[in-house]
Amino acid sequence: MAKNKKQVLRKAKRGEKIRQVAAIPFRAGPDGDLQVMLVTSRETQRFILPKGWPMKGKSGRKAATIEALEEAGVAGKTLKAPAGSYHYWKRLPAAFVRVDVTVYLLEVTEQLKSWREARTRQRAWLRPEQAAVLIDEPELASLVRNLTIPKEDAKARSGEAETHSP
Repeated sequence: MAKNKKQVLRKAKRGEKIRQVAAIPFRAGPDGDLQVMLVTSRETQRFILPKGWPMKGKSGRKAATIEALEEAGVAGKTLKAPAGSYHYWKRLPAAFVRVDVTVYLLEVTEQLKSWREARTRQRAWLRPEQAAVLIDEPELASLVRNLTIPKEDAKARSGEAETHSP
């Protein structure tokens, strides 16, 4: 769900926080090591997380799950508690605005060969420390580099977490 850039700028000028949600798709790699998926942004082709604007009538976790499907072509189990947050400066035609992003972990159970934004994005599976090197936002790089799967969410790894698909 795209937000009008003028709306975002008006909100920022009123001093309101600009918020987004993001997903960190993760899986166990071939050697059992933790891997995360990054995608490229459409305009600059920088590596980022699948992220987007909150969606009316949907929780942040559900919106992050939808963004992961649309932008990265992955589905799975989104863990209940946010993994953390970061901020970045979004470039708009007339200004830069600070955007605060809440991040959710998504345990990937399905990776599509074809998905909504496949023609405009690339995706890559990397170990967290490799992914952190490719990320420009320092707070996000630190979050990814230090990523651990919370023990209380270990149920998600055994298939007991709620599965979300749009």
